[in-house]
Amino acid sequence: MVKKVLKALTGAECVAEAMRQINPDVVAAYPITPQTPIMHAFSQFVADGKVDTEFVTVESEHSAMSATVGASAAGSRAMTATSSNGLALMWEVVHIAASTRLPIVMNVVNRALSGPINIHCDHSDSMGCRDAGWIQLYSETGEEAYHNTIMAVRIAEHPDVLLPVMVCQDGFITSHSVETSEILDDETVKNFIGEHNGHHPLLKTENPVTVGPLDLFDYYFEHKRQQLDAMERAKPIIQSIFDEFGAIVGRKIEFFEPYMLDDAEEAVICLSSSCGTLRHVVDELRKQGRKVGLLKVRVFRPFDQNKLAEMIRHIPVVGVMDRSASFGAFGGPVFMEVRNAIADESQKPLTVNYIYGLGGREFTVEQAKQVFDELRQVRESGNPGIKVRTLGVRE
Repeated sequence: MVKKVLKALTGAECVAEAMRQINPDVVAAYPITPQTPIMHAFSQFVADGKVDTEFVTVESEHSAMSATVGASAAGSRAMTATSSNGLALMWEVVHIAASTRLPIVMNVVNRALSGPINIHCDHSDSMGCRDAGWIQLYSETGEEAYHNTIMAVRIAEHPDVLLPVMVCQDGFITSHSVETSEILDDETVKNFIGEHNGHHPLLKTENPVTVGPLDLFDYYFEHKRQQLDAMERAKPIIQSIFDEFGAIVGRKIEFFEPYMLDDAEEAVICLSSSCGTLRHVVDELRKQGRKVGLLKVRVFRPFDQNKLAEMIRHIPVVGVMDRSASFGAFGGPVFMEVRNAIADESQKPLTVNYIYGLGGREFTVEQAKQVFDELRQVRESGNPGIKVRTLGVRE
């Protein structure tokens, strides 16, 4: 029987709880704000003997990912975590992890990339990795980060996927805020993730394999094609795992999670913690008779463009929120994916992009209302005007 207990935990502590229940073989760690509390909490579990994990403290984030890659290639269930500049320092090895098809799970506590140096939240770090070959899950709350971390193990290790998974939550906003979270019993989590046997482990000498060889023009392209195919195969597998886990926790989990979307005349697409603010504003405006809605993005990679187009094609106007900039491009990363998804649709919404919250700039209820008011103006005029806008910046 599934047992659940309510605990007051930060988002970082929620992830550490998930890691304790997963009990990975190897965790490599290097501190960086605001990820550090995850590994502080998990290292206490190690010290208290609550996990069997080999906890490797390394000298840099590059080494953290390198050690995780080595452990995973050897056949271990391996995890790590980082933020911002730490993820940037991992850059080389992040690509190697995906190209080597290693089922690593990494928690990323989103923080702005330097410079100037900033320790607060935006999504420039993980969005910079959107083409690195990792599956990316985004979390609105600490409880979602807990759920996503557990599901990430199953997703990564599925034999038809074998791709690393990045579980993201907003730095300080989620990672350091205490909320009541529903935690499953250890046995339920253990049964859900199952045993890890490794896939062609490096240390199985009776069946020797080569890991990370030189791969020139003779085979490199084919290996990249295999990664593309794995991402496409992952879509139904991710949803099936969501369905299975959703039955355990008693809620529906999807790539894109709608709120008041069926009859919406204006809607906003967003990911992570800002969805809570937007949901509150949707409720307020609905009481005033406004037909507004929200679509939360949980899975950004792989991006299910067909599902997204199906969910928003009936809405006259959609605002897309990006907590990161894509310099020199037409809009932010989420906006570009949304525009691309609906490009060939005969019926599609007008779209407006909002770049917001960079470097931890607060996203307020008033700003959320401003977005919906501007979207109404676009709907009534039929003219999107400025398609890429900045929200909350001092002009």
